[in-house]
Amino acid sequence: MFFVRFVWAVAAFVLAAVMIGAGIAQRTIFQGPENDIAAISVEEQAPYLVIDGDVLNEISGAQTLRAQGEGNIFAAYGRTADMQAWLSDTPYNVATLDDEGEIVTELVEPEPPAESETDPATGDPATDEAAGGDAATEEAAAEVPSRSPVGSDLWLDEFQQSDILIAPLQLPSQMSVLVATDGTAPAPSNVSVSWPIANSTPWAGPLIVGGGILMAVGVFLYFLGIRHARRSRGPRRKGLPLPVTEPIDLAIDSADKGVISSTPSTRRAVTGGRRAFAVLPVVAVSALLFSGCSADAWPQLGSTPTPTPTASVIEQEGQQSPAVTKPQAERILARIAATVAEADEAKDKDLAATRLDGAALAARTTNYTLRAAIADYAAPAPILTKPLEIVLPESNDSWPRSVMAVVDDDESKTSSIMVLTQKDAWSPYKLSYSAGLEASTPMPDLAPWYIGAVEPAADSPFLIMPPEDLASAYADIINKGEDSPHFDLFEEEGDQLRASIVADRQRRLDSFNETAAKTGSFTFSSGPGQFAPLALATLESGAIVAVSVNEIDTVKPTDPGAVIKLPDNQTVKTLAGADQSATGFTTTFSDQVFFYVPGQGSTEKIRLLGYSSDILNSKVIK
Repeated sequence: MFFVRFVWAVAAFVLAAVMIGAGIAQRTIFQGPENDIAAISVEEQAPYLVIDGDVLNEISGAQTLRAQGEGNIFAAYGRTADMQAWLSDTPYNVATLDDEGEIVTELVEPEPPAESETDPATGDPATDEAAGGDAATEEAAAEVPSRSPVGSDLWLDEFQQSDILIAPLQLPSQMSVLVATDGTAPAPSNVSVSWPIANSTPWAGPLIVGGGILMAVGVFLYFLGIRHARRSRGPRRKGLPLPVTEPIDLAIDSADKGVISSTPSTRRAVTGGRRAFAVLPVVAVSALLFSGCSADAWPQLGSTPTPTPTASVIEQEGQQSPAVTKPQAERILARIAATVAEADEAKDKDLAATRLDGAALAARTTNYTLRAAIADYAAPAPILTKPLEIVLPESNDSWPRSVMAVVDDDESKTSSIMVLTQKDAWSPYKLSYSAGLEASTPMPDLAPWYIGAVEPAADSPFLIMPPEDLASAYADIINKGEDSPHFDLFEEEGDQLRASIVADRQRRLDSFNETAAKTGSFTFSSGPGQFAPLALATLESGAIVAVSVNEIDTVKPTDPGAVIKLPDNQTVKTLAGADQSATGFTTTFSDQVFFYVPGQGSTEKIRLLGYSSDILNSKVIK
């Protein structure tokens, strides 16, 4: 019987070794490579290398970009159309797939400037000599702009490392990757893209664990056989005959008799201890092998969960791509805020102009002038950056393009609405309009950032008022009140700007009349500002429109011998460059105003969303 136990033990050992070996082999020598790598070779050097989205998605799954060279290596990804526009005036290499699915690289040269068909001086057809001939054309072609790709607002994200760059990606086919150094030196030539290979071994785990269990069973059978062999074949000694009257009393204390006691219970304890000691390593080895198996070493049981459908916004047919993504907008806004904060500190209007434009730049420029002359003049409020609650990019594949953003700042308990604009592919986004939102202002329904919104035309007939007429209509209401023909188109309730302008004008007029009513006049007027409106459509066929409105205060003497003096008005004195005038002064305030304009057929009125007011200039009347 014990021989049979040995046979079963050996069989269990052999089968366990085969199972464990097979499981380990699946995870090692038979597993194969973990990544599929595609090298990208370049025949002609250029400052930039573009890897097309089709190459990145040649194999499904996440991509890993690897570029190696000397010095700093730069990589960025973005929409392919944006990247092509940014590179349109410089040579670059592009890696694409040919008809056979192979990766090919070609050099793309910028298109030469269009030649004039007529001589601008005479109107006659231009000749090669008049145009400078081939030499001028070649010279123009040789003037290739050199620019650094670092920090462009077009990139959705960028990476920069020294000597070797490894960037994990997961991009759709509509996006491409740009690889460069500094925009002047040739791009790295040692570039590759890799994809992880799904090397699941669903039976490796069960084989290793099952082999461990079989090995434990074999060890158990082996020791059972040894135990049985010892009991059945061990030496049998015959004891000496003892007198009947002198039996051995096992209950007598062994210390008194000098006999070492070895009871059956002691033997059982010793034997059991050796068996536990021998089986423990087998169980421990099985546990270690079990813990070393990852999830892809086991069969995936159970059904795949079905995604729950959610409400979605249908993208209009033919609609173009949104200008930015939400993370991209957050990064752009942070860059704008940092640059403007630096300009505010230094009162540097040139630095501010790199990130501000339109009404926002005009207000900041005036503030810098006043702060340079008046020690205690207040600095402008910083630009809020987070949390970014609303991002509404324009759906536009060309330029200029705009983005509307709303930031709710929990610390200051204020909200800000802004419009950012980008002039062309090489220009950074600039803040054009910025205003504080009215308290508890309900925003209209807007498209999500990944769809974006179209920009209505300035003379759009699909809104109850075209954007180009909005500023003059609102200014007319400020001037005439209910007598304005546009009064009924605007919502009066909740319009804090209109109420504050009326109250402020009356307060200053009363103060003026107390001392100068007999010798001078103080009049007010409003009109559209000099900056063009910016609009983005809402889901209800309406639009959010940002406009500039000017408020003009005019002080004139009515007595021929009177003179308007400014003893206490340091602001007007600084901007006008004079402290008195016989002709008077005009002071202009700029209002940046955001409206919601409903679409044609709507019963709603034009509603004020937010505004900001800043002094713009002051001049002596000539």
